Amino acid sequence: MARLAQTPGLTDVQQEIVSTVRDFVDKEIIPVATELEHRDEYPQRIVDGLKELGLFGLMIPEEYGGLGESLLTYALCVEEIARGWMSVSGIINTHFIVAYMLKQHGTQEQKDYFLPKMAAGEIRGAFSMSEPSLGSDVSAITSKAVKDGDEYVLTGQKMWLTNGGTSSLVAVLVRTDEGHPEGTPPHRSMTTFLVEKEPGFGEVRPGLTIPGKIEKMGYKGVDTTELIMDGLRVPADRVLGGTTGRGFYHMMDGVEVGRVNVAARGCGVALRAFELGVQYAQQRHTFGKPIAQHQAIQFKLAEMATKVEAAHSMMVNAARKKDSGQRNDLEAGMAKYLAAEYCKEVVEDAFRIHGGYGFSKEYEIERLYREAPMLLIGEGTAEIQKMIIGRRLLEEYRIQR
Repeated sequence: MARLAQTPGLTDVQQEIVSTVRDFVDKEIIPVATELEHRDEYPQRIVDGLKELGLFGLMIPEEYGGLGESLLTYALCVEEIARGWMSVSGIINTHFIVAYMLKQHGTQEQKDYFLPKMAAGEIRGAFSMSEPSLGSDVSAITSKAVKDGDEYVLTGQKMWLTNGGTSSLVAVLVRTDEGHPEGTPPHRSMTTFLVEKEPGFGEVRPGLTIPGKIEKMGYKGVDTTELIMDGLRVPADRVLGGTTGRGFYHMMDGVEVGRVNVAARGCGVALRAFELGVQYAQQRHTFGKPIAQHQAIQFKLAEMATKVEAAHSMMVNAARKKDSGQRNDLEAGMAKYLAAEYCKEVVEDAFRIHGGYGFSKEYEIERLYREAPMLLIGEGTAEIQKMIIGRRLLEEYRIQR
């Protein structure tokens, strides 16, 4: 086992789970990832293998058929999967966030119905906040739900839906102004609906259309889509938690753990970039010796390894904080920010070490170079993370007058 990105204090069970996932990544993901990514092909065989390993139910409680593991265990597994191919970790992450929101905030009936099927991978989750014109400003959501008897009628357009086509359950955040007095802050008049649908594209249920995959620079294989609601009828018992007006808080709780996940992805991609860089540096010769023996390359490798180690440590700290039951938005924001930035830098250094060959699609680093930028914006941009971090620091260090 390599020395970098080790995690002290793991139980025997945690070590066994992470080791199993690492072996799966080495044997089943890394050998085929670049070829599938270049074809933008959904990795069905890989997903089936992860389902057999129980990864879709990793954090779902045992009473619902899951493994009942911690966020730390999950994050370490995500780190390993992203090391193989970041797109696969995205397929897992959106499912995990919906399952987490259900576990934390769902009614008992919702938990009993959805969680066992999600643990088995029979129901696959996706979640939807963003819209075409709002970016990070969630309070500007215009999609809405209007009560009509025992149902709600949903209308609006959502954007950047990971797993939009392959999922069968989407947690959708919309406005529900009814029942909230005029002047209520926007975040207190939002509701999360649990929308069931058929996998696929086109009209996947009456009033709900998934137009098709959005073409992307990287992060291929996984389907990223729009979601269009036009008179979509959803039963009132599919309001997450059974009460309207709590959707913003449900989503922010989910995104908070999602940021730990994105940090773990950054750690995994950076670790793989370092592995590729240090291997290539020992194989490539210039001026009569391997380039690894040139001081300039050794400096790069030293910087890359230090960044990998620092990001991993912060990610582990954020996960452990959440597992302890404490508020972790500061730690999660820091981990996501640092891991994403360091990932970009480590990948670029590995790209530079490869020289002209890094520009060739025959080399794995070319794929990583296109994937890393997604982490800079996923689950909130660097600027959003800095806002969160700054506000929390001012809370913690407020001057007492």
